[in-house]
Amino acid sequence: MSRIAAPSYPPDRNWPLVASGAVLGCVGVGVIFALAVLLGPMSAATGWSRGALSSAMTLAFLSMGVGGFVWGALSDRIGPRKVVLVGSLLLGLACVLASLSATLWQFRLTYGVLMGVAVSSFFAPVIAATASSFEKRRNIAISLVSAGVGVAPMTMSPLVAWLVSHYDWRQTLLIVGLVAWALTLPAVWFVRASPIPEPTSPGTIADATVANAGQALRSHAFIVLAVTYFACCAAHSGPIFHTVSYAVGCGLAVTTAVTIYSMEGAAGLGGRILFGLMADRLGAKPVLVAGLLIQAIAAVSYLSVSQLNGFYAVAIVFGMAYGGTMPLYASLAREAFSPQILGLVLGAAGMLSALGMALGPLLGGWLFDRYGSYTWMYVGSMAVGLGAASIALWFPSKRKPREPDSLQALPQEG
Repeated sequence: MSRIAAPSYPPDRNWPLVASGAVLGCVGVGVIFALAVLLGPMSAATGWSRGALSSAMTLAFLSMGVGGFVWGALSDRIGPRKVVLVGSLLLGLACVLASLSATLWQFRLTYGVLMGVAVSSFFAPVIAATASSFEKRRNIAISLVSAGVGVAPMTMSPLVAWLVSHYDWRQTLLIVGLVAWALTLPAVWFVRASPIPEPTSPGTIADATVANAGQALRSHAFIVLAVTYFACCAAHSGPIFHTVSYAVGCGLAVTTAVTIYSMEGAAGLGGRILFGLMADRLGAKPVLVAGLLIQAIAAVSYLSVSQLNGFYAVAIVFGMAYGGTMPLYASLAREAFSPQILGLVLGAAGMLSALGMALGPLLGGWLFDRYGSYTWMYVGSMAVGLGAASIALWFPSKRKPREPDSLQALPQEG
């Protein structure tokens, strides 16, 4: 029985799915990071500290990490379209309820937990549907879906900045929720169900994959990959979230400061393409290590600027570095593990990366509340970034591919 009423597009023709996936990612990430723009006005209006407000972002990332597994498994059973529809409804609802929050715990629950669960429905199900709908152009299709995340700082963030300059934070969140519904609900229509694969008979690859899953997650390659991914995200999430507030503290207007965030996002789009091309020629590992080093130096460089042009210069380098490194983890995983367990490996590593993303905003806010400045946050980001680059050096060098029926991680260097 078909999982949705509407027919699927022919293979390699489902570009409406790609476009809708990009829209969903843009809106979802844009709404979550709206808190970076609202942080100052909300703290002034409510008396809640920046550290306390930033904890909502931490909860959102944690909820996204857990929710991604749940939504992905559920989409395999009922189809991605129904999952994304529920997520879209929850996203707008989270904004509306957050705008009505009377206490900090209510805001954390709605903007943090509920919104994180909602946004996580836009990624694994849509990426899986895209991968199943394309053969010859699968990589570019998935890349274009992911590019929606990079567009968020150039679209949703300026919108939120404009709204908060004309309305209070409650009205702004209410409008953002209505905009989220207006953009994501129509996009749901184009999320077609993935083709259902043929059932796997006993004793074939699927059974062996399950048997080797635990071994893969205990392997040297996975531990290095996951810890590097965690440290990378922990290093850049704090500066991404708090730089707008830091720039405002340097004397820039909110609407001007938010363009720094937009510049990071634009540079991240270019970084994905540039680092990808370099990795094809030089290998993913050396490009990742170089990108992590650049990211660490760029993060601390924010402390040396106070004017808009200086912020832009750092934002371009920082955005290219963190945007360019993110796709390389999947490339490294493909070099070390069999395709039959790649989803498991990336899903488990993604959980740790979500934890890293969650820690950055929280620690950045705590350090500001304690010391009255963001200096230690940027210094800490540099230190963690340098640590990530050092850990990445321990990832096994690329080996000759194993036979197609191999389900093990590639042999490690002794």
